[in-house]
This record gives sequence, C-alpha cells and structure tokens, in this order.
Amino acid sequence: MTRVRAVELRLVRLPLVRPFRTSFGEMAEKECVLARVETEDAAGWGECVAGVEPDFSAEWNEGAWLVIRDFLAPALLDAGEVRAEDLEAVFASVRGHPMAKATIVNALLDAELRAEGRSLASYLGAERDRVECGVSIGIASSPETLLEQVDGYLAEGYRRIKLKIEPGTDVERVRAVREAHPDILLSVDANAAYTPEDVAVFRALDAFGLLMVEQPLHHEDVVQHAVLQSQIVTDICLDESIRSAADAAAAIDLGACRIVNVKQGRVGGVLEARRVHDVAAERGVPVWCGGMLETGVGRATNLALAAMPNFRLPGDTSASRRYFPDDLTEPFELAPDGTMAVPSGPGIGVEPRADRLEACTLRRELLQKE
Repeated sequence: MTRVRAVELRLVRLPLVRPFRTSFGEMAEKECVLARVETEDAAGWGECVAGVEPDFSAEWNEGAWLVIRDFLAPALLDAGEVRAEDLEAVFASVRGHPMAKATIVNALLDAELRAEGRSLASYLGAERDRVECGVSIGIASSPETLLEQVDGYLAEGYRRIKLKIEPGTDVERVRAVREAHPDILLSVDANAAYTPEDVAVFRALDAFGLLMVEQPLHHEDVVQHAVLQSQIVTDICLDESIRSAADAAAAIDLGACRIVNVKQGRVGGVLEARRVHDVAAERGVPVWCGGMLETGVGRATNLALAAMPNFRLPGDTSASRRYFPDDLTEPFELAPDGTMAVPSGPGIGVEPRADRLEACTLRRELLQKE
C-alpha cells in the first residue's frame, strides 16, 4: 500500500486523421481528460473515455472533470494508505460515473505496477505478447468512399472490419462490402440506433455471414435484445448495455447476447473489466476489446486487457495512425500480420511525451491534500 500525494488533471485535444461518424454524431478531434496520480513511490496515468457531449453515455468531459476534482480525488487523498483494489470502497459514496472512476483506478494501478516493476499485462494474467487487431470504420459519405476505406485497412493487415451503421445506411452498404470481400471477418455496430420494429433489417443482415451485430437496440433494452437474438441468426454483441460484470452475467443468462464488447472505461476500469472477462469466460462467451478513439495512454491499457485468454476476437485496438497524425505517446504500430505488441514495461508501459502533452493541453489542475 502507498499514499497518494497528488492528482493532476489535464484536458487534452488531438486532431483526428479523418472525421469519425457514428449514428449519434461526428468527431473531427479527440478531446479527453487525463489523470496523473502521484504516490509516494511512483506516478501513473489514466485516460477518461468520456467525450465532449453525453451522447455515447451519460458521462462527458466536463462532468468527469468535476466528479474527479470534487469527489473522487478528495476521497483518494483522504484515504491514507490505499491500493487500486480498495477504490471501489473508497468511491462507494459516489453513485455511477464509471468512466470518471476508471480514470483514477487505472492511474493508481499504473503507479503501483510501475513501483513494482511489473507490467499491467502480467498483472491481469495476459497470455499473449501480441494481439489481433480490427478496425472500426465510421459512416462514410458514400458507398464508394466506404469501399475505399475498407480496401485500405485490409491492405494494412487488419483482421476484422467493423462498419458503423444507422437506419437507411445499413443493408446495401454491408452488401457492397461483403460482395467485394466475401471471406473477411465483418461486423456491424449500430450504437443503439434501432428499435425492435426494425427486425427486418437484421434478418436481411443475416445473409452476409457477419461475425456479430453490435448493440442494435437501446442500451437499457436487454430483454428486447434477447427477443431480437431469438429472431435472427447473427450473434448479438452488447456494448453500451454492459456497465459491470453483473450486467454481463445478466445479459448472457437472459440470452441477450452471445458476445461481449469489453470497454474498460465504460465499466469502471481494468479491474472491473477483468471481472467482466471472467464471468463471460465462465459462461463460454467470448469477449473482445472495444475502443473509444483513445490516445496512446488508453490504447496501452486496452492492449494489456486484450491479451487475456478470453479475448478471443480481434478488438478495436487499431494503430495510432488510424486516428492521430501525432499521438500523445510513442505511436502504436500495426504489424503486417495484423497484430500489435502488448507493452511489456512497468505499468501500462508508456508515458505521454512531455512536449506533445504540453502542446495538446487545454487546461490543467493539480489537486493535493491541504
């Protein structure tokens, strides 16, 4: 155990290589909150996966900043000797806000592991030193643009293509990609854009041999997902609906999904993400590592998670240059075989480059015990 001396918050902004459009909006730049937790022994980093607006989830950057500044950081600084595994109890008075909590949990765990000289991958029980990578493609301006992007990513070596879809931009575009590439691993992600009345769309998608259809319905409609799964052949994967290991267990047991997308920031950090992995493994359900357009800090965290044994499908752990002209950390590169190395250094194995961090910082605040 160790004492936390300070929590530093930074709001950072990085331009994206190209705008990323989903069913709930479009991003031209990545803006997020970073936390640096300094203990008596080391300092660690965490990245908040919330966005500028409360669209993907109820959390957003300004809200996460306030929750960390006014509640989580004071509780951490007052906790005395503490470990990351204790933070669920330390933060028990704050209901919800898993993305904000994940930022601090991950940063403290990173500091602990750096002090021990142990990698996050080793701590989580990773079995691989490289992971298979997929890529998520936003809703393109035209079918021709979409096919061009798919061809480019396949040429780079990505082992799974995921297409974002929304009503009116779904079946025909998926058909075009499947006809052009009959043998690739192909999936779609609706980001909860459909309703139970849209079952005909998903029956039509059954014809294309998809790996999965991700989060087709509202994130609170777990029962309706079970109904839809009984009506279609393609495996349903849940994302936004899974906010904890308990959620994952309930959804699987209800028959609402056959695959789970694990986003560690969405469920409260890597410790809860490990529990999601475990309950899915106990039920024979594969998981994969989702992404939130993270900088190198979050990407390093995700790669360690994705190396665990039940992460059996290529995740959204794409290369840095898929998103950023210049990442915060040294860039993560995709090998020609479609895999990426899992960081092996202490903690998450990377740190933001000082010059790049300063250039991208919009706001900074240092929190210390008075």
